[in-house]
Amino acid sequence: MLEEGQKAPAFKLPADGGGEIGLAGLKGKIAIVYFYPKDDTPGCTSEAIAFSALKKQFDKAGAVLVGVSRDSVQRHDNFKKKHDLKICLASDEEGKMVADYGVWVKKLNYGREYMGIERSTFLIDAKGVIRKIWRKVKVNGHAEKVLEAVKEMQAAG
Repeated sequence: MLEEGQKAPAFKLPADGGGEIGLAGLKGKIAIVYFYPKDDTPGCTSEAIAFSALKKQFDKAGAVLVGVSRDSVQRHDNFKKKHDLKICLASDEEGKMVADYGVWVKKLNYGREYMGIERSTFLIDAKGVIRKIWRKVKVNGHAEKVLEAVKEMQAAG
């Protein structure tokens, strides 16, 4: 299980729009990597819209937002277009990154057990160190809490 103060596991994933995103390419920037279960579901849509609404403020604070799920790049492209999302969405279809970050967990829904992504967010500093982890995220107000943490990190130097 990853903890604050540890180096973030490296990753390199295909992203929406045919691009690619990786931790190495984010060096020198603050990265917010948030994991969500599935494109175009109510909670995941609300979370993506909330992060998109604050994107200019995250940009101003020098932070890059990356949403990660196991959906395909094509699904990400459709999701972004449908909801006019402004953030980068990365596709972890093979599940390596969700495993490396410890967010691929056993879930329980109406008495049925299954494996899925635990909604989680990682705040990674410019040197690739995890500064804050939010697990079992509740969507309402979460994007604002993350932005506040980025601003506090910046103020602390």
